[in-house]
Amino acid sequence: MKPHKDYSSRQESVAEQRLAEALLTLRSVEECRAFLRDLCTPAELQAMADRWAVVRDLERGLPYREIHGHTGVSVTTIGRVARYLAQGNGGYALASKRLGAPLRG
Repeated sequence: MKPHKDYSSRQESVAEQRLAEALLTLRSVEECRAFLRDLCTPAELQAMADRWAVVRDLERGLPYREIHGHTGVSVTTIGRVARYLAQGNGGYALASKRLGAPLRG
């Protein structure tokens, strides 16, 4: 989350918590899509979809250039996703596992 000049770090944490709680109230893919489309600009939504689109390919061990070739996602973004997949908070791996995507060995 980017720092907000009028928010303390506690307020930012609470805002992030409330967003996560709102996401957890959604009961279907359709509800989640509607919420995301209301919440995000088309560019923000596309950026998130792009990041998610490369997770499975990274878990399969595909080279960045190959992933770029069939997704159109930049090599820089692929590298960022790979870094967070390996050293982030575990969110990518958890969601991927729950969806049944192959995990890296």
